[in-house]
Order: sequence, then C-alpha cells, then structure tokens
Amino acid sequence: MKRFNLLILCLFFANAVFAQAIPRFNPDTVLTVVVDNDVVIKTAKAGLSEDDFIQAIVTDTSFYEAFRNMKKYAFIAENRVYTYDKQDKVEGSIYRKIKHSNDQKGHNMQYLEKKDTGKLFKKNGKYQLYTVEMFDYIFMNAYNTDFVPNSAGGPGGKGGSNESYKDKLKTLIFTPGRPVRGVPLISGKTEIFTANMRQYYDYRFSSGTYLDSIPVYRFKVTMKPDLSNWTKDGIMIKELTTIFDKRNFQILGRYIDMKLDNLAFEFDVQMNIELGYFNEELLPTKISYQGNWDIPFKKQERASFLVLHKDYKPE
Repeated sequence: MKRFNLLILCLFFANAVFAQAIPRFNPDTVLTVVVDNDVVIKTAKAGLSEDDFIQAIVTDTSFYEAFRNMKKYAFIAENRVYTYDKQDKVEGSIYRKIKHSNDQKGHNMQYLEKKDTGKLFKKNGKYQLYTVEMFDYIFMNAYNTDFVPNSAGGPGGKGGSNESYKDKLKTLIFTPGRPVRGVPLISGKTEIFTANMRQYYDYRFSSGTYLDSIPVYRFKVTMKPDLSNWTKDGIMIKELTTIFDKRNFQILGRYIDMKLDNLAFEFDVQMNIELGYFNEELLPTKISYQGNWDIPFKKQERASFLVLHKDYKPE
C-alpha cells in the first residue's frame, strides 16, 4: 500500500517558472511568463470574477487532450533528470534528446543524445528512485502510457485495478481542485474550491505575456498567510497558479505547490505543466518538477526534472 501511495502521488507534483520552494539546483531556467504587475485585479476588463476562473479550472480538459494529441505529431523531446543526496547535492543525472515519430509500423523513438552520470540504477538495472521510474514511464514514453485515445475514457474513466490507479493519477494531473478518491489521508485535501476550503485561500489575478506574444491572465490561489500553524499544516495545496489566454480563456499553464507531513508519508513538491499552440492545436511544451519524499522504511527521494517538447510536425 505504501508503494502504491508513492506511485500514485509522485507522478503529479513538480516545479515551475513561477516559484522555487526547494533551495537547490533548479534545471528549469526557461522563463515563459512575464507578469505586467503583481497587483490584485478585482475585476478584469471583461468583467471576470474569481468564480469564472475557478469554474474554468475544474471543468478544463485541455491538458488531457494536449497529451493525447501528441500522437498525431513528430517532435523532439529534451529530458533532464537530477537526483540529490540529503545535503541537496546532485547525486545523479540523466539527459535524453529523443526524436519521436510515427510510421505504418507504429511509434518510433530515436535517441539523438543520451547520457547518465552518478547513482541512478539498482543492480537489476531498474531506477533506484520510484520518482524517476514513474517520470520515465509517463513523460519519456508518453506515447505508450494512458495518454492515448481509448484509454479508459480519460479522467473519470473506468477500468480494472491498474486503470483505476491511473485514473487517480489523471485526476491529480489534469483536474486539480477535484477530490481524488481512494488515496488514504489525501482525497479530500485536493478539493480546494469547496465552500469550506475557500476560506483558507486568497485569490488574485494579474495581466501578463506568455511566450513573448500571447496576452494572458495569471490566476493565483495561495494559502492565507495569517492562518494558525495547525491549520497550515493540514492544508496540502499551498498554491495553484493557472495561466489563461486572454483571447479565448484557454488554459495554457498550471503550477502547483504541495506539502504534507503525516504518518503515511512526508512530501514537499512543486510542478509546472505548460502548453503551446501548434497549427491552432494545444500540445505540451514544458513539464518541470522538484520534489522531496520521505516514506517510512524507504529511502528518502529527492529529485527534479525538466521536459521540453519542440519542433512539432503533423504526421
């Protein structure tokens, strides 16, 4: 059960361009969002309210669709992974530059560059850290994961036990704010937009620019600073920031900061996922992660990664 909890959760959380909570080397230096100001805007020019932003977040399916849409394209993926010791010094690193393409026989992965250094693998050839193992499974091999058509119907789909676990992962990744059933001590803590939970958060949105040209709103949900320490410790989602295209209210980016310490596990993680337009279709362009995990009777896990997708070409 403890391993299951780790596999379910470690997929989801990661680092961002918006913040850096863990003081160590950060592979994500790609700045994609420039905020015009950080002043609270009570009402946007279009008359938007915080409820409009929240409704868009909880009903959004663009991130799930964006990963599915990758199957229609050839592209280049650059993947960087770093693991750390207890002093947050780099212990191991992975670099992959991969050309993804398709032909009549199926999907092809051509390694353009590949380099491993440090302590990464067990004697049996498997990764030492579950975090890296799940990163490899989901993000370095996305074509062969459940981000494909006919894969239990997307978030909320049904299936066997393995599909049920993957469904929980998809809920965490693609629909933050919804409850995640079946994960002990966690499920209700993800539902941050209920009437009860909203009292613990501040809401603000600012104007900005994404990728130098796209006008956006940045909607930021952060834990109130004046809460008691006991209340703060019980709140898992510390920040949820979402980037909206002003022109069509499409979600282009999502950052989440989470921290929790209970009897089952202790984690401190940040994650960012960003999308870009290619032929008017949204596709993943960046995924970044920073995370510390401490599971009873398991080796403490400290890792970060940065995934960049570029040069999409329809096939």
